[in-house]
Amino acid sequence: MKILFLEWNCFCIDDLKDAYREIGHEVVSFPFFPENYRNDPDYETSLTQQLHKHIPDYVFSFNYYPIISKVCNAESVPYVCWVYDSPYITLYSYTTISPCNHIFIFDKEFAYEFIKNGIQTVHYLPLAANTKRLDQMVDFNSFSQSPHVNKTDISFVGALYTENYKSGFFRRFDNLTPFAKGYLDGVMAAQRNVYGYNFVQDTLTPEIMEDMMTVCPSMTNADGVESNEYIYSQYYVNRKITSIERTELLHAIAERYPIDIYTPDQSFQHANAILHEPMDPYAIAPYVYKKSKINLNMSLRSIKSGIPLRAFDIMGAGGFLLSNYQTDFLDSFIPGDDFAFYDSQNDLLDKIHYYLLNEKECMQMAASAHDKIAREHTFVHRIQEMESYL
Repeated sequence: MKILFLEWNCFCIDDLKDAYREIGHEVVSFPFFPENYRNDPDYETSLTQQLHKHIPDYVFSFNYYPIISKVCNAESVPYVCWVYDSPYITLYSYTTISPCNHIFIFDKEFAYEFIKNGIQTVHYLPLAANTKRLDQMVDFNSFSQSPHVNKTDISFVGALYTENYKSGFFRRFDNLTPFAKGYLDGVMAAQRNVYGYNFVQDTLTPEIMEDMMTVCPSMTNADGVESNEYIYSQYYVNRKITSIERTELLHAIAERYPIDIYTPDQSFQHANAILHEPMDPYAIAPYVYKKSKINLNMSLRSIKSGIPLRAFDIMGAGGFLLSNYQTDFLDSFIPGDDFAFYDSQNDLLDKIHYYLLNEKECMQMAASAHDKIAREHTFVHRIQEMESYL
């Protein structure tokens, strides 16, 4: 097959292209550079010309873009995309139902919102890891030294969502009415105590929505069916919950143990916390994952059930994963055999204590997860699953 691969600055590009070539497909790359993801006549013309020039079997992109669907539908070319972000508002575009689309979403519960409403272009597909590349980088059979990182006890890699560019609404949070602010504080406190089910969107009453939209106006898209409740709950409130949760949990851990934190926000402070700048996810991160006794995953609260890409990267690199509870894990991995999960702050602290004292058990689980990914969850496997729908 010939694939027109639309590239932008995202994760997994090289891994997926390697997998295509391993299968024997021809990959033709073309930059994805529209000024607007929904409508850009100049880019539409450029993409149409590429389709006429190369005549691909299908077009591929990471994440879904209405403008690509629009062109592919007009040219009767299949459009295959793999969404690894949540929330993801462009999925609510009217173009989602176009027959050219084959949209794969990493979050089962998010995907089923569309599927149960009869949207036949949407499918569930977990993410993956390139174990061949990762095995070449790290010595899977030992914790040998590398020039990049030293062995450490606990590592967390990810944003704290305290960065200014993530907190537009909550800079104005104090301008809410006392009732609305107290109501949202209560919702966020309750949701932080619940794993495996997110109820934030269901709690946003018309009165609360009116107050939030007054202090931070937002508009739905003319070509979409997303609700304001979806926008405010997923892009604002759930991000704020994630920010509070990650900060609180990392402080609680640092009260007991040294921890290495790799994050864009360098303002986090604790005597036991070693802050690092964000690292290259391809060149450096696998060494961190392999050389940490415990790798933490704290999922963004808007990810309803899915396994985040970082969790696959950790396990694919041969690292031991301790994650918050996400139901999609149970489809592919066995708690206690492949990874461990926590469902409260006390549970997290107890399991950190246990696994720091039982490193051999961690290594056995890490090896089991790595081997399972190599057998069943590589990018080659995922391409074969996507192409089964064509």
